[in-house]
Amino acid sequence: MAFAQLTFRESLRDLELCLRAQPHALYRLGFRSRVTRSTVAYANEHRDCRMFAALAEVLMRKARRLYAGDPVGVELVERAFALEASAIDLSLRLFLWANWTGTDAAVKLHALLDLRGNIPAFVALTEGQRHECYLLDELPLEAGSFYVMDRGYQDCAGLHRLHRHGAFFVVRAKCNLGFYVCASRPVERSTGLRCDQTIQLNGLKARAAYSDRLRRIRYVDQELGHSLVLLTNHFVLPAHTITELYRRRWQVELFFKWIKQNLHIRAFLGHTPNAVKTQLWSAVCTYTLVAILKKELGLSQTLHQTLQVLSVHAFEKTPIQQLFSNFDTTNSTASNDNQLIFSGL
Repeated sequence: MAFAQLTFRESLRDLELCLRAQPHALYRLGFRSRVTRSTVAYANEHRDCRMFAALAEVLMRKARRLYAGDPVGVELVERAFALEASAIDLSLRLFLWANWTGTDAAVKLHALLDLRGNIPAFVALTEGQRHECYLLDELPLEAGSFYVMDRGYQDCAGLHRLHRHGAFFVVRAKCNLGFYVCASRPVERSTGLRCDQTIQLNGLKARAAYSDRLRRIRYVDQELGHSLVLLTNHFVLPAHTITELYRRRWQVELFFKWIKQNLHIRAFLGHTPNAVKTQLWSAVCTYTLVAILKKELGLSQTLHQTLQVLSVHAFEKTPIQQLFSNFDTTNSTASNDNQLIFSGL
């Protein structure tokens, strides 16, 4: 838990400043002496990161059970997941093992977010050069569920694996997609829809990897003026519901934003792969712990507001219910602003 609490600070310097202002904070947290950076770095480097990964999996399962009844945000009975990956840049001088372009160092965080409560259902840490689409072969699939992805996951073989397992996908199409139209359905153009088609891929390799028919939906965002082309293997839901489901993919971007904002990338405590993974898994544990806390205590604030308040008051000995009783969110615009920033349109 000590490592999870440390992820609430952007750096160890901020932690030390906080402790100077509150000299008894360490004692209240259970520490009996000053915690040095080298001590925490040594622990991160030598304690197996798989222990934190296992803890994260247990917490994710519990959080998903608590949020299983939450709405997705669209008229959908089935479960829906958003899949995305985000590169976390590292200092090449300190993390030479993470070099992937010759001049840059990074690791990649992959997350499958359950849109009922925005809880991570699957998390993977890989080297920076690994392409997102390869994760399609490792995903734990649930038949009848929807998997919403950006165009980086347009891999015919991987998408066909989802189709064979009885799962549905919604993926943004690349501009060079080769296909021919088998059938067209009428659309309500006032909603932004431009076409709703049944297509067949005509590329030699694409046709061999995905021989079944697909549904192609083109949509124009009337506010931003951007055009989206979506592919799905679901032919029953209304086209507008498919586009709204794709919009919910933005929630996984907010998850990555919180991870990066609350974990100062250049202040990793330890420089080995195990240390980096330990700190990242600790951040995932923190996120899910706060999600569980929010649901069990019935807090009215959003998950991101809850995380923000707890990160500011991490070292105050105040009952949590009292901490949130006078919290004013009337001027908070974080949710809308973040969605515009990470729309990907």
